[in-house]
Amino acid sequence: MNIPQLQVTTTKAQLGFTTQQPTQQIEQPKATLDLQQPKAEMSINTTKSKLSIDTTEARADMDLKSAARRTSDVAQYAQSQVSNGIARRAQDGNDMMRIENGGNPIVAFAERAFRQPYSSLNVKFVPSIGSVKVSFQSGSVDIRVEPQKVINNSHANKPIHNYTPGKVTTELIQKPSIQIDWKV
Repeated sequence: MNIPQLQVTTTKAQLGFTTQQPTQQIEQPKATLDLQQPKAEMSINTTKSKLSIDTTEARADMDLKSAARRTSDVAQYAQSQVSNGIARRAQDGNDMMRIENGGNPIVAFAERAFRQPYSSLNVKFVPSIGSVKVSFQSGSVDIRVEPQKVINNSHANKPIHNYTPGKVTTELIQKPSIQIDWKV
């Protein structure tokens, strides 16, 4: 006996994929550096030191006097000698006026005039102690430094980013199908 049969034939669908890969490029440029350091401002002020040495008295002790000093000393000596001479002559005149009181004033005048004064023997240090006068005024140094700030005009550069997205395309290569047949 022939039994009818149902025959089913199917064809699968076939899909095709085409892929385009994505591309990405990243580039980081170096930072732009612009640094400047101005010089510091510096000022130096000095006061000179002063040394003063006065040797006038020490030179006078060694008989190395200036012309003005020697003239002054001679004038003082002459004035004192004149004063002494006037006083001595006045005294001599008074003694002569009182000759009646006794004594021999003329002989006393002669003895006084020709008597040698006693000289003393002393040790003298030349120049004398403290005759050199020294004075010193110290100087000073004033240093001022003003640092300057750094000028920073640097900046970072943004990255360069190029991106192309990927793409997938599909296509139907084979259509699906179903066939149904009866077989008797």
